Amino acid sequence: MSRVAGYYTHEQQGEHEYADLGAFVLRSGYTLSGARLAYRTHGTLNAARDNAVLFPHMYSGTPSSLDRHIGPGLPLDPERYFVICPGQLGGGMSSSPSNTPAPFDRGQFPPVSIVDDVVAQHRLVTEHLGIERLHAVLGWSMGAQQTYEWAVRFPAMVPRAAAFAGTARTPVHNQVFIDLHLELLRSDPAFAGGFYADAADVRLGLARHALAFSLLGFTPEWYRGEHWRRLGFASVDDFRQGFVRAWFAPMDPNNLVSQATKWRDADLSAHGNGSLPVALGRISTHFFVVPFGGDQFFPVADCEEDAGHMPHGELRVIDTPAGHFAMFGLLDEDTRRIHAVMAEMLSS
Repeated sequence: MSRVAGYYTHEQQGEHEYADLGAFVLRSGYTLSGARLAYRTHGTLNAARDNAVLFPHMYSGTPSSLDRHIGPGLPLDPERYFVICPGQLGGGMSSSPSNTPAPFDRGQFPPVSIVDDVVAQHRLVTEHLGIERLHAVLGWSMGAQQTYEWAVRFPAMVPRAAAFAGTARTPVHNQVFIDLHLELLRSDPAFAGGFYADAADVRLGLARHALAFSLLGFTPEWYRGEHWRRLGFASVDDFRQGFVRAWFAPMDPNNLVSQATKWRDADLSAHGNGSLPVALGRISTHFFVVPFGGDQFFPVADCEEDAGHMPHGELRVIDTPAGHFAMFGLLDEDTRRIHAVMAEMLSS
């Protein structure tokens, strides 16, 4: 089994279940035949069917990437909540370039969107799990973008929500970063014809892609204060190689291209006839907007503006040298503050 194929397996990612979506019509106009949505659940749905929490994942993640935030004694306690972690379309576990047969494999995989993710998740929740109303939706980064879409598209199902380090529309500065890391990912000689024919052989593109995340995924203080030493790394190069490159190295680059394009195009303003403030004003959810101080992907100012347009928006800033990567739980104090906001949101 190839390096890449082995990454998106139950042996590596834990057991997943699958919801068959059939011929799934995408917003781009394509039909994805035999589409499947992977998901993991934690806990038990109660008799009233009112304890379900939806927790979609971030760019490059899988449903198991969220396990660190779910467990006994944590706000997302499986003894209390039924936590549903769906996979992204294009994310490797659900229908993606790496696992979809011709004609939609690799470079022919159709464009997918945040809207497609949320529509698929809605079918998972309502049709496959029989849940009419969620207790909450929350997510980080691209998971936050999905949380916004849930709140405006299915408001009756989402009484409370939290978006960690994500905005309702991808900021222009963030789009430039996505263009950069896509350009680096595609710079590998193995990338030809718009895709990687053998993702198991790619090296250079993934390494360059990881370099971009090493730069902008963290704050200058992360490097100035040598906070990486707290993770046991001996030098900056050791950290970049042992953490950032190691995170991306086993992934399928075609999957990353699919997700990054989706991330770049995220925009809630369609719900407001092109006006983002109008779209946000239609969100009735008690919505917690949680930026990470120093985040260069989704700056505090953009998150603050989103919160101000929602009738029930709450801003909770978490200052951290880890920047966008704070949700990885690199620093214990960050995790405590993240979980405190989760607890506040869940009990609101």
